[in-house]
Amino acid sequence: MSTETPEEKAKHRVRQLIWLYLWLLLVEGALRKWALPRFSNPLLLIRDPVMLGIYFYAIKAQVFPRNVWAVSLWLIGILSAVAILGSPLFPYLPLKAMVEVTAYGFRSNFLHLPLIFVMASVFDEEDVKKFGWWILFVMIPIGLLMAAQFKASPDSFINRTAGLGEAEQLTAGGGKIRPPGPFSFISGPVFYMSGAAAFLIYGALTRTVYKNWLLIASAVALVVGIVVSGSRSCVGSVLIVVFSIVVIFAVRPKAVNQFGRTFLIVVIGGFILTRLPIFKEGAQILSDRFTTSAEAAETTITKGMIQREISEFTEGLSNIDKFPLFGYGIGIGTNVGGRVLIGRPAFLLAENEWSRVLAESGPILGLAFLIWRTLLTLKLLWLSFIALRRGALLPILLFSSGFALLLKGQLGQPTTLGFATFLCGLCLAATRPRIIEPADVAPPLIDQPLAKPLPRRSVYANRLHGPEIGAEHNNGSADR
Repeated sequence: MSTETPEEKAKHRVRQLIWLYLWLLLVEGALRKWALPRFSNPLLLIRDPVMLGIYFYAIKAQVFPRNVWAVSLWLIGILSAVAILGSPLFPYLPLKAMVEVTAYGFRSNFLHLPLIFVMASVFDEEDVKKFGWWILFVMIPIGLLMAAQFKASPDSFINRTAGLGEAEQLTAGGGKIRPPGPFSFISGPVFYMSGAAAFLIYGALTRTVYKNWLLIASAVALVVGIVVSGSRSCVGSVLIVVFSIVVIFAVRPKAVNQFGRTFLIVVIGGFILTRLPIFKEGAQILSDRFTTSAEAAETTITKGMIQREISEFTEGLSNIDKFPLFGYGIGIGTNVGGRVLIGRPAFLLAENEWSRVLAESGPILGLAFLIWRTLLTLKLLWLSFIALRRGALLPILLFSSGFALLLKGQLGQPTTLGFATFLCGLCLAATRPRIIEPADVAPPLIDQPLAKPLPRRSVYANRLHGPEIGAEHNNGSADR
């Protein structure tokens, strides 16, 4: 007979649904491209019923967030939805279209983010390690798939885009596409590989967490995925995770002792990779992309990447006085908003996330939402740093893989929203060490004889120095 309370049963259901959320995030693109292309548009929302189920059971388990973060987010979200009434476009657009766009905008900006706190309420550091095992394991077939997509022609079946259209994936040059793996676009592998890099480095720096075969195989798959990706963002996101090692060594110098194991894995992986024919071809195309982009912008590769990141924030803020007070309406700047309003996916306001948020919600509510995201990012950084000081390496690695998505990721894109929520949720959960409750320790059986403690001194020592105080002489002839 089960002794679980209703709250514990609800927590168990929340955990199951969060695992389902992850698997749907990984297979969503495959369903939209290969299995069910006719239903590509509805499948954009495939995780939403699961998310609502998580919230339902989280409320029953009394773990649904009621902190200042959640309350302030709901407040900003409700006000942003109501602000559509003040949009200069409201009188000119059909009411049904505006309702659909506003609902999608609310869903993208506000509805999924509380899942970050729910994950931290039902998972801890040990649970996050289990997620890491699967993420590393799945990296192996993803790397193989990306390599196959790289070698295949752009119009082949494995390189098709979501839906029934004849569009092609983004090109990388040399007649090659940027392989999206099982995802709809290259952004999926970019986010996934940054998370895989975090768990890979953690496994290399920590003994007995993951087997060597898993670390080596996933490392090879990760590097192959990066090389054939043709994506500068992919290289940058993984490098950020790698650079977090410097912070780890600065705060926890003892972690250097494990660096030899990491170096061995790198050497083995590098030896294998340099023997692969696909490596040189992919590396050349990726190098050409960096060089061509730098030459087009008349700058260096490093400077160009830095300027690109800075512009993500400055573009919207420099034009903040040009946006309506209450914005044009949440959701209008997303691809789905473009599809509803003009019949095809398009960024009607801005492709840059901060510019989109400010244009949709205006300088007051838009800036409030961006400040909320920035403060939560800083909070995760602080908690990860505190965890690092007590010896937990995983939170700071996961933070480095997911903070950019929370801070400036395009939440209107379902894959970006999913990874922003999940990686930050894992980061927050990893800051919670597992605590063994007294009830988890089995009590001794009734009438079970206790083991007799061993004497502190030998019989010979007792003969020399005399018996111990309170010692019982029950050793038979040995005491004579």
